[in-house]
Amino acid sequence: MKRQPGAPQRRLSPCFSRSLQAGIAASCLLVLAGCSDSDKPAPGTTPPPPVVTASRINVDVARTTYGVPHVRANDFRSLGYGLAYAYAQDNLCMFADTVLTVRGERSQFFGGEAKAPQRTGDEYGAASGFMDLKNEDSDFFFKGYLDINQLRANYAAGSAEPRELVEGYVEGYNRYVTNFAGQYPAACKDAKWVRPITVDDMYLIMAEKALHASGQVFSKDFVAAGRAVGGTVSLAARAGKAKLDPASLVAQLDKFNRQGIGSNGLAVGKDLSANGRGLLLGNPHYPWTSSDRFYQAHLTVPGRYDAMGVIIGGVPAIVIGFNRDVAWSHTVTTAIHFTTFRLALDPGDATGTTYLYDGKPVKMTSKTVAVDVLQADGTLAKRSKTFWFSQQGAVIVRPEAGMTWTASNAYVLADPNRNNTRMLEQWLGIGKATSVQSLKASLDQVVGLPWVNTVAADRAGNALYADASVVPHMDATKFGNGCLLLPAALMFDGSRSSCAWGQDANAPAGIFSPVNGPSMLRTDYVGNSNDSYWLTNPKALLTGPAPLGFSPLYGRVGVEQSLRTRIGFRQVEELIAQGKKLGLHELQTLAFANRLHAAELVLPELLPACSAGSDQVLLQACAALGAWDRKVNIDSRGAVLFREFWNTAASIPNKWAVPFNPADPVNTPHGVAPGAVPAMLTALKNAALKLQALGIPLDGALGDYQTETRNGKRYPLHGGIGNIDGSYNSLTMRSGLTATGYNGVHWGQSYIQTVTFDDAGPLAQAVLTYGQSTNPRSPYYTDQLGAFSRKEWPILPFAQDKIKADPNYMLLTLTE
Repeated sequence: MKRQPGAPQRRLSPCFSRSLQAGIAASCLLVLAGCSDSDKPAPGTTPPPPVVTASRINVDVARTTYGVPHVRANDFRSLGYGLAYAYAQDNLCMFADTVLTVRGERSQFFGGEAKAPQRTGDEYGAASGFMDLKNEDSDFFFKGYLDINQLRANYAAGSAEPRELVEGYVEGYNRYVTNFAGQYPAACKDAKWVRPITVDDMYLIMAEKALHASGQVFSKDFVAAGRAVGGTVSLAARAGKAKLDPASLVAQLDKFNRQGIGSNGLAVGKDLSANGRGLLLGNPHYPWTSSDRFYQAHLTVPGRYDAMGVIIGGVPAIVIGFNRDVAWSHTVTTAIHFTTFRLALDPGDATGTTYLYDGKPVKMTSKTVAVDVLQADGTLAKRSKTFWFSQQGAVIVRPEAGMTWTASNAYVLADPNRNNTRMLEQWLGIGKATSVQSLKASLDQVVGLPWVNTVAADRAGNALYADASVVPHMDATKFGNGCLLLPAALMFDGSRSSCAWGQDANAPAGIFSPVNGPSMLRTDYVGNSNDSYWLTNPKALLTGPAPLGFSPLYGRVGVEQSLRTRIGFRQVEELIAQGKKLGLHELQTLAFANRLHAAELVLPELLPACSAGSDQVLLQACAALGAWDRKVNIDSRGAVLFREFWNTAASIPNKWAVPFNPADPVNTPHGVAPGAVPAMLTALKNAALKLQALGIPLDGALGDYQTETRNGKRYPLHGGIGNIDGSYNSLTMRSGLTATGYNGVHWGQSYIQTVTFDDAGPLAQAVLTYGQSTNPRSPYYTDQLGAFSRKEWPILPFAQDKIKADPNYMLLTLTE
């Protein structure tokens, strides 16, 4: 049903065929009556007046190019209904699989020892990038850690719009599941686990998103603390002489931040923009599989909410995007969203479940949960565990960090996102903002963002950075007054109320108000690439209030920045130095410039040293790198060799000739130290030998070896690996280098948007790299992957006349 440019628009009736396009189905049920020719009045007669009845659900779902749904309704319930229906059209199997995870029912259908699968071939991947547990442990985690009663109470106490959205979403999804039973995509066709969902399921879906940087990262430790029901309680002895690593908690989170997810955000103000209005580049690097994939949408309740961009999984609100006056994006913050506490146990309780708080005994609370596990003979076995909680949080066991449950001590994970139900309300508030100032006011009021920074620009030409994420209220004084028992594990004394989380006015219990957190409002620019708030603008380093600054939990200041952060700021500063005013074209060029900062820093000194020798392998390698453009474009020859070299060379100690200077964090450190040259040459030779052994030319083009395969077709991809090599455009591949290259993307460039404004509204261009659908038969499965590969920037229609003028416009009206 694609319309060629200039052809008349067609409004698809509710009774349009079930095959809009391959894999895209439109329902004919529960809609307006009178869709057949037999219902037409006889010629020459006057038809009776139409019978008008009020519909509880009434929503238009218009599709434009690349399958972007524009969902328009007069109330939030209908809005959620339409969004869920569209999302199910594109991602039914993946979402149904995710519901199994948060319900704690994976073992029931797939067995307890298996794990949620990674993406293979053209099938979606259900595995989370934030936890790695077998199904039984995953089920115990979600059933034990999430508190559905508390989630219900929190939503009931909140504003009505989030509840209405969720309730409508459940109804819309269930309508699709019911109407198209037996017609599901191959990945879940006839699967018993594709079932209607409940409001509770949606509460669990959103709760899971909130835990990505806290509870999920330490899910294994929570499950390890569970006790078998009816079993004998056996408290561990005190830790022996085995070498312990108390820093492993923070290191695990840091690895997740540094090597997994990441993002770039750049907001330009009126001082630097060509049109005097704000400009935004939003560039999150996020999973290409699982329901953490983004999904493009435009959601409108006229006069109340009108935002376009992407949702994440099933969260029914625009999380990154724009409206008529403001554009925003998020980057994962370096702030820490948990602490641990050591409990002093009451020696009078042999079970170890009573702790002392200000000298008084307090009994832990417990939660017993049961998991059904599929057996080899097809029967189900029920297994149960009991989990324990103090007032600070959930008991965990992590022996490698010395955190064992003994007769004298227990340890808890204090997680402010465990019952954070404010995310949906927060993203609705952001989407309603009319300026960056009103956006910041929403952040300050709701305090709902779980683990991200916000970067935003508005039509007035203001640029905002804020870390308004949910951060435990541990101010700098508590890091030095004896409360901090083990800095490496962020472990505080859980036996004293004076060491508990503090409280800010107008903020939820135990967390900082964003009013007292890092933020910056400017009219030149602000940026963030997952380093701390400290380097938001090189001309105004942000250190916090005197004398102690912000809480250490917000991140470190005065430290070396990642190469990705540095290349981002360097590119902007170079444009400023040239006296250029910036527009969408300049931001798009910056996003896909594909400069590799590591190469820019080391090759000027490494290549002469290499060429001075007589080793033939090194001479060939240096010749290839000498001819390389020092970029990671598809046609960049030598990029594969440099990547394999730098993966080793990046960890060479004392490699920089000019050390890091806190006064110049963008340009230092740099230069190759003479003493590091031999180690670098060895790394280069080993990389060259590796390529030769795999049959890969030293000057092989990157696009021949960095690919994503869809429906049997290989798509060449541009981009580097981010923090390690200093590529602004970053991809984390599923495989290391093989004879066929780096095969398949795990994380990386996802929804990339550039936005500015004119008098009529937003001017936006964006690409969702992996496309809207996880169904290989959908027309939206590969279309945007090709656009990303070609560095195209599709225009996003926002106004109604632009939407209807789209050459691929289709409309479905749903009523109930």
